[in-house]
Amino acid sequence: MLVFLFRLLSFLPLPLLHAIGLVIGWAVYLASGSYRRRLKENIKLAGFDQHLSKAVGEAGKNMLELPFIWCASPERVLRSIRIENWDIVEQAAAAGKGIIFLTPHLGCFEISAQVAAAQLPITVLYRPPRQEALKPLIEGARARHNLSLAPANLSGVRTLFKVLKRNGAIGLLPDQVPQNGEGVWADFFGKPAYTMTLPAKMLEMTGAAMILAFAERRPYGQGYVLHLQQFSIPEGLPLEAQVRAINAAMEQLIALCPEQYFWSYNHYKIPAGVAAPQRAETTESGSTS
Repeated sequence: MLVFLFRLLSFLPLPLLHAIGLVIGWAVYLASGSYRRRLKENIKLAGFDQHLSKAVGEAGKNMLELPFIWCASPERVLRSIRIENWDIVEQAAAAGKGIIFLTPHLGCFEISAQVAAAQLPITVLYRPPRQEALKPLIEGARARHNLSLAPANLSGVRTLFKVLKRNGAIGLLPDQVPQNGEGVWADFFGKPAYTMTLPAKMLEMTGAAMILAFAERRPYGQGYVLHLQQFSIPEGLPLEAQVRAINAAMEQLIALCPEQYFWSYNHYKIPAGVAAPQRAETTESGSTS
């Protein structure tokens, strides 16, 4: 039923989907106290609370554009986006390097891998949804031509390393909270967040090129602009400093378009089995979750 609904919605024009999403974004914000509280706390902590109203609407657009991104024809999806600085990807490939695309929960992050897959094969780290009913929809939508999925477990990590060793391309969401043993505490907008170490370790072990990717949502459903930035970490830094450098890069990227960040994501949660950071209780909100 859900797959049928998404396919049906995918035929609607993107401007209409974004208009509906704007309304739904505000409806969810007003109806859910926990959602509203987390969004407000996170955006205020980062110093972007002046963008709160726009962020509410953009979160709704993020939800309603998924049928288009996942279920519309690849040709139609790709026509909706303009790419900036693709030459840095071509330069990395020409140099015989693997490529690590880092895409935070910013803008239309779901479209970034599809755009890359239209140009070259890419493998993306993927965490299966908790709800079994969503699994066929999400996995079927994400696994398209040239786009492979690697599960967020030891087997999937090995797959990613193999891809980079063959000078292939991979995609990661660096601001996704990892499981116990897969991260370290590093400041994110001034508050400790349990942050994955995988990008830093892969960069150190493979010498791959690291590229930041952000698909900006244009107003009035006019499509997207994929921004690409080259990024490097100074050699010799300890792992915690490397992770903090990546978080700092994510902060700078988010600052370009703060209203389109996924502020309701529980980025500061403490995963099961992970000891709380010593500074967790000294935040503005006074909350560790």
